[in-house]
Amino acid sequence: MIPVITVDGPSGSGKGTIAQRVAQSLGWHFLDSGAIYRALGLYAEQQGVGSEEVDALAALARTMPLNFRQDEVLLDGKEISALIRTEAVGNAASKVAAIPEVREALLEWQREFARAPGLVADGRDMGTVVFPNAEVKIFLTASPEERALRRYKQLKEKGLSANLAGLTVEIRERDERDCNRAVAPLKAAFDALELDSTEMDVDAVYASVMARVRSRLPGL
Repeated sequence: MIPVITVDGPSGSGKGTIAQRVAQSLGWHFLDSGAIYRALGLYAEQQGVGSEEVDALAALARTMPLNFRQDEVLLDGKEISALIRTEAVGNAASKVAAIPEVREALLEWQREFARAPGLVADGRDMGTVVFPNAEVKIFLTASPEERALRRYKQLKEKGLSANLAGLTVEIRERDERDCNRAVAPLKAAFDALELDSTEMDVDAVYASVMARVRSRLPGL
């Protein structure tokens, strides 16, 4: 069995940053499941497929020419890492992720990322659906206002325009969709360590997560 650590949580909770840091420190593989859904949202837009076209979206999910190369995300051979991090693509991803047929089409693809020596998986249903038997499960959250502020600062640092009030509304709307979708809703696994990072910096969150990892996987 390949050991798996899952880090779930809502948009802007910092789960990607923490999951990557844990993977790097352990020398394990890293799965950014959100990038898969974001790429699909972008691909559907490029192919002119709307979020109501369930069968067509599921077909795209099964045949999407998506590849990962180190820190790059490639769609049909083109690098899209920055493009899929926009708010527009994030909202598109949240809509397609609510479709059961799409999630089913992507399930095995995500599970194939579990390779030796281990995997750290970042997403919204990694510990509840994709890897329910993971040795370590983390659920990371923060207040919508704090998550919007973090996103605002990220966009400003990149020289992009941003509206804090608008970002807060978008995050609340995305939370509503993700938490109330019929399949694989965003929630903490019953055996997950829940961390509210609103008042925590990255180092404090990382230390808490690694303490959990070492307690569950003492051989590391």
